[in-house]
Amino acid sequence: MSKTTDPTPGRRTLLQAAVAVPAAGAAVSLLGAGAAEAATQGARHGHFDTESPRFALAVLPDTQYLFDADSADPEPLRATFQYLVSERREANIAFMTHLGDVTEHGTKGEIDLAADTFRTIHGKVPYSVLAGNHDIPSGDDQRGDTAYLRAFGPRRFSGMPTFGGASPDGYNSYHVLRAADREWLVLALDWRASDKGLAWAQDVLDTHPTLPAILTTHDLAWAGDDGEAHLSGNGQRLWDRIIRGNDQIFLALGGHYWPPGRTVLTNDAGNDVHLHITNYQDRYYGGAAMIRLYAFDLARDTIDVQTFAPWFLARDPAKRTPLEEETIELTGDTDRFSLGIDFADRFKGFAPVVPPKPRPAHRVMPRGTVAYWRFDADGLDATGRPGATVPPGAVARDLTGNGNDLTVRLLHSSAAEVLTWSGDHHSDQPAHASLRFDGGKQPDRGAVLTTHATAPLNSMKFRSGFTIETFIKLPDPYQGDHAWMGILSWEGRNGDAGKTTGWSKDEPTCSLNVTPERFLQFVHYPDVQDADPTSWSHALPVGRWTHIAVVNDGRRTVMYVDGSKIARNPSQPATGIETLGKPFVIGGTQFAEEFGQGFYGWIGDTRLVDRALSPREFMLLTD
Repeated sequence: MSKTTDPTPGRRTLLQAAVAVPAAGAAVSLLGAGAAEAATQGARHGHFDTESPRFALAVLPDTQYLFDADSADPEPLRATFQYLVSERREANIAFMTHLGDVTEHGTKGEIDLAADTFRTIHGKVPYSVLAGNHDIPSGDDQRGDTAYLRAFGPRRFSGMPTFGGASPDGYNSYHVLRAADREWLVLALDWRASDKGLAWAQDVLDTHPTLPAILTTHDLAWAGDDGEAHLSGNGQRLWDRIIRGNDQIFLALGGHYWPPGRTVLTNDAGNDVHLHITNYQDRYYGGAAMIRLYAFDLARDTIDVQTFAPWFLARDPAKRTPLEEETIELTGDTDRFSLGIDFADRFKGFAPVVPPKPRPAHRVMPRGTVAYWRFDADGLDATGRPGATVPPGAVARDLTGNGNDLTVRLLHSSAAEVLTWSGDHHSDQPAHASLRFDGGKQPDRGAVLTTHATAPLNSMKFRSGFTIETFIKLPDPYQGDHAWMGILSWEGRNGDAGKTTGWSKDEPTCSLNVTPERFLQFVHYPDVQDADPTSWSHALPVGRWTHIAVVNDGRRTVMYVDGSKIARNPSQPATGIETLGKPFVIGGTQFAEEFGQGFYGWIGDTRLVDRALSPREFMLLTD
């Protein structure tokens, strides 16, 4: 425990009890209805999903005022542990780390009471504990035997699946946990790690060179009321000796000082290291065992951080005191925030992501595949260096052997450069190649690939269902005045099919399009019904590949974007596609030739199947 040199610890704006954190909100009923029962249920059902891209790390700082001689009160900490156990499944809590100063004086009585309280979480959620200055008499990690070491030494953790080992003195330890389908290293260092302790820590890092690491200790940094963290003397030593030279360490957490704070430093590899102070002992009831949850979301490349007190949260709202109300959750900039981290990019220096190899065509042609085109050397007769033009007349072969080859044709008076070959591709795409279309307006320009007049695909009806899949990428920046543009279509017009619905009799009988606002639209005129069921997506991102799948089971049509079903799918019955024997087109529609531009961006592998595929059968990698 230590107050910073700033004489007036600042308080942040506090969220009143009427609003609770999302994860904690569920605990109001769980813990309020009976904390012990909730904890028992959590232990029984608190499964942790190691494969999910979302998981949480719980951080617990200085609890010393709850274990202070004859004024001790372990109930707040017990409530926090009950929360972690009961919410482990819902919040996908991987691990809990205590930042030291478990007790106020480090006496055997205080230590024993704290150790007994830890039984609430023991065997249910893995955790680490490290010694703060209040837990031990004095000195560095070579101090020898203490009541703390007997209670919180290596023997306590030896049965945990995450425990990796401890330094010979017993005061430093490490854990390896599996979360988000990878392993992570947590270092728990004594509040004064000796040279021997730091050498041991370096050896742990050297033994696990590809694991992203979180360093935890007691004395790391201090902050003023502005929330800007600064390395303490001990923190500077850790930075110089361990953190800055080990690119694996991307997050370092400390307690000891208040108020909380955070900063970002640059390590020797030129990468960010996030340093955070977490300590609430100066708040009501010694912080009431308040926890901070670091919610990792590798799908969003984000860590969302929130700070709250489960003990107060479990109270009947009508009976909470004003101080309990204001301490339920902290919402200041140093207590509730998000960190944007491109994890793959941040970790590539020590754990580069090995891209999947191209998959041969036969591995991605499930039963019912009627056409499959890809633009690598296997599928296109005009590949070359990136940026090379793909000339009119070039052929993209239908790799199913069904005879639905595509031929390049330029729109309007477009120059040959309007269509070029690219090695860019979606990371899950079977072929590592694509076509770059430079369609646009003023002047109208573009290129398309079409089947020949007698291709079997032209007259297929798909009455039993269909799946249409493709990969696209819109440029960043998305420059210019871009009109409604087609990704793929059949050239038949709904008016020629005798359809009476739709906004124009000249609309294609089936088309997948991008609006000027970057929304996807899929519309098709069924072979059986007089209808025009239409799916609409959200606005697509730019500069990023997107997988699109449209699935019809013979009755309804559903669009998926990156494997997720979109919201606006039609309920209209839709059986088959009215193709009218007209050519299939990639890169536009007949509207592009008559009224405007061709596609602007990249198009990759495209596949048509004459049945409804499940999302697990899409071309996206699932293992």
